[in-house]
Amino acid sequence: MSTDIENLFKDKVLGHPAGLFVLFFTEMWERFSFYGMRVLLVNFLTMAAIGYNPGWEWSVENAGALFGTYAMLLYITPIIGGWLADKYTGYRWAVIIGSLIMTAGHASMAIETEFSLYFGLFLLVVGTGFFKPTMTSIISDMYKKNPEKKDGAYTIYYMGVNAGAFFGMMLCGYLAEKIGWAYGFGLAGIFMLLGTIQFWLAGPLFGKIGAKPSNVHEVELPQNVNEESVEINNDTEEKEERPNPFTTLDKVLILISSIIGLGYAINDPMSKIAGIDMFAFLQIGDFEGQYTAVLFALALFLILVIGRILRYTAIVRDRMIAFIIFAFFTVFFWMSFEQGASSLVIFARDNVDRLLSGNSATIFNVVNTLLTVIPLIIISYVLFILWKKTFSKIPGSNIVLVICFLLMWGIVGWMLNRDYNTVAYDVEYSAIKTPDLDEQGKQKLDADGKMQFVYIPVSENTATNSDHQVVMRTTSIAEPMTFNLGDKLNITPKNNDGTEFGFLDDKRLQLTKQKAIELDRDNGVIAATVTKVRENEVEITVSWFSILNSFFIIVFASFFSKWWESKYNPSAATKYALGLSIMGIGFGLLAFGAFGIVEGVKVSMIWLILAYLFHTLGELCLSPVGLSYVSKLVPGRMIALMFGMWYLAIAIGNKLAAVFGGQIENITKQYSLSTFFLIFTIVPIAAGLLIFFLNPVLKKLMHGVR
Repeated sequence: MSTDIENLFKDKVLGHPAGLFVLFFTEMWERFSFYGMRVLLVNFLTMAAIGYNPGWEWSVENAGALFGTYAMLLYITPIIGGWLADKYTGYRWAVIIGSLIMTAGHASMAIETEFSLYFGLFLLVVGTGFFKPTMTSIISDMYKKNPEKKDGAYTIYYMGVNAGAFFGMMLCGYLAEKIGWAYGFGLAGIFMLLGTIQFWLAGPLFGKIGAKPSNVHEVELPQNVNEESVEINNDTEEKEERPNPFTTLDKVLILISSIIGLGYAINDPMSKIAGIDMFAFLQIGDFEGQYTAVLFALALFLILVIGRILRYTAIVRDRMIAFIIFAFFTVFFWMSFEQGASSLVIFARDNVDRLLSGNSATIFNVVNTLLTVIPLIIISYVLFILWKKTFSKIPGSNIVLVICFLLMWGIVGWMLNRDYNTVAYDVEYSAIKTPDLDEQGKQKLDADGKMQFVYIPVSENTATNSDHQVVMRTTSIAEPMTFNLGDKLNITPKNNDGTEFGFLDDKRLQLTKQKAIELDRDNGVIAATVTKVRENEVEITVSWFSILNSFFIIVFASFFSKWWESKYNPSAATKYALGLSIMGIGFGLLAFGAFGIVEGVKVSMIWLILAYLFHTLGELCLSPVGLSYVSKLVPGRMIALMFGMWYLAIAIGNKLAAVFGGQIENITKQYSLSTFFLIFTIVPIAAGLLIFFLNPVLKKLMHGVR
């Protein structure tokens, strides 16, 4: 009688079992939801409370504190979720449980109340804990008897990860920024739910694979990692390593450091947002108490790690020291790379020129169409083959997938049509002209020595008098609507500094006035008149730039994979050095592009595009290396624990990224925007040079492991 694995391999799609593509689409929709929400959160929290698309008007520092804790916990809960899946639920039920919890989290966030936001993030963290470690475990089970096909399977699966991230950030971001935040958060939840249903209905295809707890557990790689580079190697020990059980002291140190670490993760946003500080009693001068606690926990953790390492034999001890060195530098990488979720979002929104007109708009629309439609056609073709092979066995799953794709094609078509039909209009409005004064009360001068002025738009709530110098100002709005010369419009600022404006339809106008009454503030509604119909124009969304990482990964991943398999494959330390340094160059380009700009001046988007290119090249050098060396350097029976430590390093990097990214406004105000990016230029490059010079030491510690 055929086994479940043999049955899976009978119905092949592109040379692999159809079940792999069920997992492909499940992961694609989960990543769609995860990245679709992730790219919105900081932008939503920091957007002005009254305007074209109002947010919550938090400081970037507070938004970073909340996002950093969320991102940190995403790498902690999978350690617990993986253990529960191994022991109790099985992998497939863990996927379903995690997906349903995450769906509820997205739905909660779409409500846009303070409680629903926090509760939604909590559910996403818990759901990810169940979902994240189980998908690759199912693939591992599927390919037990076909290990030669495992690399190809992980490559296909990895493309699903990036396809989901790509479309999630593009479509959720577009809906959120053009229509409203709830639509973006809601779309993420819809696809999460549909992805869950299609996976559940595909259960008969897998038989008992992933249904029962297993003794072997492989941990999923972080997002955008080329998983084909990872192979568990249990033969790193030259001889049987003697047992090294956890002592009572070890357990106490783990408990204390874990409680303090979790306490810090919760306390950081709580102290900044709500003013409740659990560690206030530890404050020393201006040094926050929570950082005193973290340093104490870190000291305890180092005592634990050093104590355990010293109890191993020489070779294993050396290899574990090498592993810890790699983990240490991993923190610096993710601390810089994950600026893409915080400071780079703010930079793209407030400091990058995202308006394109005329031929430039046409070229962007054509490029964006190709960028969107071609991958969607390819993935739709995969769905067509899957339908033909598996409809008789799992019709419900296939029907749900078709619904997903029809929905996505509909949104893509609407998005592209909207951008192709967006027209620019010059509109005239009244503004109060006042001198632009410096901190000493003197009027500022521009580069040519001319006096500078500030123009305050006259809104419905503005009371003017004879002392005010009221002048007429002209600005541009871009809408997929038809206006005529002389039409009277209501406009309002689209960005936080009031330099760009958007048209208020009846619904937006009502919501704006209502919000102003709630906050007892000026509603910012400005009367304007259309004076000129100009040309087609497109405003690139803030979230569009985030898709570049996924796009560049898909483009360059195969090149790096071939490089690592060639005779020119560099050492692990060299890959780390390249990854850190190349990423630092990306930030260096941003520092150069932002050098000398003054308030109100926008940076060319080419600098941000180049930065994402270099960040991705750096990621492809470094990210796949880490987990690969966990499996190579660590004794087989310790892999689960050390994977946990590795994820802890990534979690710390994510938290630090948000904490430092939250300082973009403060550093820019005190120094300059260029200075902020220079920090993330110097630190990674310095770290890269340091690990490069440690290469001989690391080779010696690794005892022949390559």
